[in-house]
Amino acid sequence: MSLFNILDISGSAMTAQSEKINIIAKNLANSESIIYKNGKYYPYIAKRVVLTSCRSNKTGIGGVKVAAIINDKNPIQIIYDPNNPLSNKKGYVLKSNVNPISETIEHISASRAYQANIEVLKTAKYMILKTLSIGE
Repeated sequence: MSLFNILDISGSAMTAQSEKINIIAKNLANSESIIYKNGKYYPYIAKRVVLTSCRSNKTGIGGVKVAAIINDKNPIQIIYDPNNPLSNKKGYVLKSNVNPISETIEHISASRAYQANIEVLKTAKYMILKTLSIGE
């Protein structure tokens, strides 16, 4: 395994973590959104990023990639708010299943993983530069 593989692996991880951060930002931005579809109003459904490892054929070692972006399976909130114009006949309103606390925790985790991969890249760059300076 060459040092350049490290760059590919860390780069793939940074790409995957940035996609995860993008989805978290989308979830938080749309947590109060209502979607109008087929004549009805629906609350925004949180999205989740599923990551998978992608292995190189040569070494069997690889990075990570986004396998899918799926809907969160947590239930939609049902809140009693008879004054809301979107409430049903019984006064209940459907709200998004976005949980700001869990989104914040996921964001911190993805940010830390991104930063860790930056450190790996810095270390690999240092090792490559030191290798190139051998014999000077």
